[in-house]
Amino acid sequence: MNKYGNANLPFEFSVPHPWSFVMITTWFLADGRLRHFWRAAIFFLLMMYILPWAFGPVVNRLAEAIHLQPTLNAAAIAFDEIVLFITALIPTALFAGYERRRLDSYGLPIRKALGTRTWKGVVIGFITAGLVGLGMLVLGGMRINGLASHGGTLANSILTWLAASIVIGIAEEFAFRGYLLQALWRSIGFWPAAAITTAIFVALHYFYKPGENIWDVVTLTSLALLLCYSVLRTGNLWFAVGFHVAFDYVQLFVIGTPNGGQFPVGRLFDVSFLGPNWLTGGSLGTEASVLMYPIMALLWIYAFILFRNTPDAEDARLSEERLAARQD
Repeated sequence: MNKYGNANLPFEFSVPHPWSFVMITTWFLADGRLRHFWRAAIFFLLMMYILPWAFGPVVNRLAEAIHLQPTLNAAAIAFDEIVLFITALIPTALFAGYERRRLDSYGLPIRKALGTRTWKGVVIGFITAGLVGLGMLVLGGMRINGLASHGGTLANSILTWLAASIVIGIAEEFAFRGYLLQALWRSIGFWPAAAITTAIFVALHYFYKPGENIWDVVTLTSLALLLCYSVLRTGNLWFAVGFHVAFDYVQLFVIGTPNGGQFPVGRLFDVSFLGPNWLTGGSLGTEASVLMYPIMALLWIYAFILFRNTPDAEDARLSEERLAARQD
């Protein structure tokens, strides 16, 4: 028989000290609100695991209904990226309501969608991928045999790949450098937040894209951190979106580089890649080419110059608010 007079209890029951509840509450809450770190964690779990599990059967049936082909084609890529965007949009909307903010305040203000920063990103992304392709051409790693298609088929490919690239740019930037980056930023500071979101972005490529190697990991890491830096300096994602759209459009459609061991269907040029993998990127294409490294170094230098001035008034206010927020 224990001290409570109940011989059926195999253990001694004691009421937890009230201080333990205070500690647990403090760990998860600050001023009665869920800490930003835990908001980021919940967002990540919803986007990457819970929502894909919940909607997986519906998504699979829809993919079968519209007869998506398991090839590297614009329609299949756009479909996957739309799914990613929706799984990021839902938790973002939930936290926007919780934080009483506009849904587009997490990096994608609608009124700035076609602003100067977006077009600067497009130009720089186009030049970046274009220089890699030009370098492979000059060094004998790539040969253009002519156009891959003509007439209406070519016109259709131009538009469908453009649409797919726009979806890629918006979806991936919104998912990995939208709410997730901002919530972590408020909790642990900008560069630790950038490092974590970059690690997630790169890990997903490394573990789920066939043929991934260290060369591509280095490029992806550098690019992801650069795009995070653009958010720090501009206050929104539009430069990053523009860069992402143009870079993918050039490498997938214009150059027709392989990605994950597959060649893009409906690419612009009929291209032969003849050089060594270190030059052409092998099955991973331009991203894994060694030519990316000097170009990335120039990109970082240019980014410091491009973003050296103070952002405009509203974006500066948002950045200062995040940096001044009490870290929790």
